[in-house]
Amino acid sequence: MKKRLTKLLALCCLLGTFAMPASALEYTFDSPSTGDFGTPTSDTIIYEHKDPNVDRSKSSALIPPGFGTPTSYLPNSGEYLTPNLAAGGPLNTPSLNGTFTGSTGGGTLLLPGAVDMPTSSYPTTGSTTATGFTNVTSDLYYSNGSLGTLKIPAVGLTVKVVQGTDSKALAKGAGHFTSTSIWDGNVALAGHNRGVTNHFGKIHTLDTGDTITLTTRLGTRTYSVTSVMKVGETDNSMLAATSENCITLFTCVRDERDYRWCVRAVEV
Repeated sequence: MKKRLTKLLALCCLLGTFAMPASALEYTFDSPSTGDFGTPTSDTIIYEHKDPNVDRSKSSALIPPGFGTPTSYLPNSGEYLTPNLAAGGPLNTPSLNGTFTGSTGGGTLLLPGAVDMPTSSYPTTGSTTATGFTNVTSDLYYSNGSLGTLKIPAVGLTVKVVQGTDSKALAKGAGHFTSTSIWDGNVALAGHNRGVTNHFGKIHTLDTGDTITLTTRLGTRTYSVTSVMKVGETDNSMLAATSENCITLFTCVRDERDYRWCVRAVEV
């Protein structure tokens, strides 16, 4: 009897177990701390916040010294990857490119975009012997709306010259600074250095003696490069009228918004 009662109790416990309602297990997860997750790792972004005026472009890149050499452990040691573009190099030192006196007064040179200088007291008609200057008149335009054609064989460039230096003009070709001469004296032009219309993207690679040809309704002139230099974005001294016939080209410096490439060539 006792044995039978034990079996009955065991059966009841078993049935009771199966009769209990089923329930899902519950879990709790703590969200991870934000920490540095998602922090930008681009050197450019980081350095811009630290010091935006430090040149970190290819112009300042160094070839590291050899392993085990006396200077291998020194920071900023080694040879420049592009010595001609580096600080102190021939394209950054006006004294190495002939006489040049910079000026940061007056006007503002902005490329790309509107870069016209305020009209100054240049001659209003024709040209003079002391300071060459030729105004743009309606009879100097070609049927396509251009003022002429600029050719630079050393960089394989042939582009039409249009009046003005705003973004609309530079999208069509090399823009003529309206405050400068179009023939006698100093003819100043601007152009983009990147994008689809990067006509002046290689002018900083020109060497002394390379030729530049300008053709207008007044004729064709050939110029020889005398200097390639960096100038400040507010330096408009190279736009001044001159007694000698010359051509001056401007474009932006890649990744250096405060500077412009300036190429000067004189008639030969």
